[in-house]
Amino acid sequence: MKKQPKYEIIKDQDRCDTCRACEFQCANGVYHYDAEKKKMIIDSLSCVNCQRCVEYCHQNALKIIANRNEYHHGYWQMEDMQEIYQQAEHGGMLLSSMGNDKAYPKYFDHLLINASQVTNPSIDPLREPMEVRTFLGKRTHHITRDTNGNIQIKVHPHLHLKTPILFAGMSLGAISYPAHQALLEAAKALGTFYNCGEGGLPKAFYSDKDSIIVQVASGRFGVDPTYLKHSAAIEIKIGQGAKPGIGGHLPSRKNSALIADTRMIEEGSEAISPAPHHDIYSIEDLRQLVNSLKEATQYEKPIIVKVAAVHNIAAICSGIARSGADIIYIDGMRGGSGAVPTRIRDHVGIPLELALASVDQTLREEGIREDVSIIAAGGIRNSADVLKAIALGADAVAIGTAALIAMGCHMCCDCTKGNCNWGIATQKDALVKRLHVEQAKRQLIHLIQAWTLELKEMMGGMGICSIEALRGNRMMLRGIHLQEEELRILQVKHAGSR
Repeated sequence: MKKQPKYEIIKDQDRCDTCRACEFQCANGVYHYDAEKKKMIIDSLSCVNCQRCVEYCHQNALKIIANRNEYHHGYWQMEDMQEIYQQAEHGGMLLSSMGNDKAYPKYFDHLLINASQVTNPSIDPLREPMEVRTFLGKRTHHITRDTNGNIQIKVHPHLHLKTPILFAGMSLGAISYPAHQALLEAAKALGTFYNCGEGGLPKAFYSDKDSIIVQVASGRFGVDPTYLKHSAAIEIKIGQGAKPGIGGHLPSRKNSALIADTRMIEEGSEAISPAPHHDIYSIEDLRQLVNSLKEATQYEKPIIVKVAAVHNIAAICSGIARSGADIIYIDGMRGGSGAVPTRIRDHVGIPLELALASVDQTLREEGIREDVSIIAAGGIRNSADVLKAIALGADAVAIGTAALIAMGCHMCCDCTKGNCNWGIATQKDALVKRLHVEQAKRQLIHLIQAWTLELKEMMGGMGICSIEALRGNRMMLRGIHLQEEELRILQVKHAGSR
């Protein structure tokens, strides 16, 4: 069966001067120059719509659009049929990159923010203090006194963020070394945290441990006492939003000498993370790992447990809070990934917004909300999403896809092949060099600074002057175009209600 191209490349022949920039910039072999015909030949089947050729065409002669060819059936779409043809030919799983792009409800877009007027005046963030710093970790909420009546305060291990936005974990292998450099340098400048993901921590980063979160995933790649101690916090990754319930896979072609050294495995070998942690089958097992990691780091570092948003997420997070973990990281179904089985990405898990509200409410009802902090991730697109996530119960948010876009990612969603034309999701030297660390760092800093300014502006309009006053304050949200059951789970009233 003839394969249909996903995209059409439209070229204005009158504008094209055959400079061949498109050929040199494309890593997927879409263009080649025919010397005999003296023109560019285009192979649309290879196009992933990364837009690099469009941006580098100095004559503006190129345009890429979705394939306008349509099959005639109303239920069976062209995409459905092409996937069946593909699997019938090769007999393997379909793989995708980035996050779920299906037309499920975007609950953030159905939540409106309240504003203050007259009796509860708004706050001008330009002239009045606005506190966007936050602390992640167990809070001291029981006051004790010594024999002289002086208050004794036990300060638990915590993370201090100057803005309630962190960078999500992305492994060295999924994204390039320069991308990791840019994320770390931006985190240091912003007073927030970089997460190395499950691929281990490059030794060149060890000197910046105060800005680093290291990850302990099921494959235990790169994990040893030195790795654990060169961090500000340790994250146990149980699951992630793009692929709940399954492990990870770094193909051998991506396992370069640097990655092998960082992961502590053989160069060129397959790096496979099992689906479960083989030492965790209960909350008691999780408690043992939490305690082991705390003991290995002299009880100086907060422990994060990352889980995907699934149907029984509130009960899961209640157990995590009782395991001794300091921070719960909830990753919603819109979370991205370098490579994931398409069916799992598109059909497993639940939206972050519903999971977050349910977890926050459950922990409050059980009287253990102050025992843990909550990080929300999986589909955070802008500062309004940040604000709404905090109002639904998060202490902070983590961004992955948005950070990649800030560095130049054009969301072609073809990370699995390792041919990223922007030097981000690739390990090929010629492509990696395309990502300039200083420029990427500057763009990341600008993004978070802009979001933080917008966050202050929105909080001021709500009459709220601190993240602490916003956290879990669902009275400041109103729903629109939502069913009664959805409003109940979100613990949000409908717009217009009193």
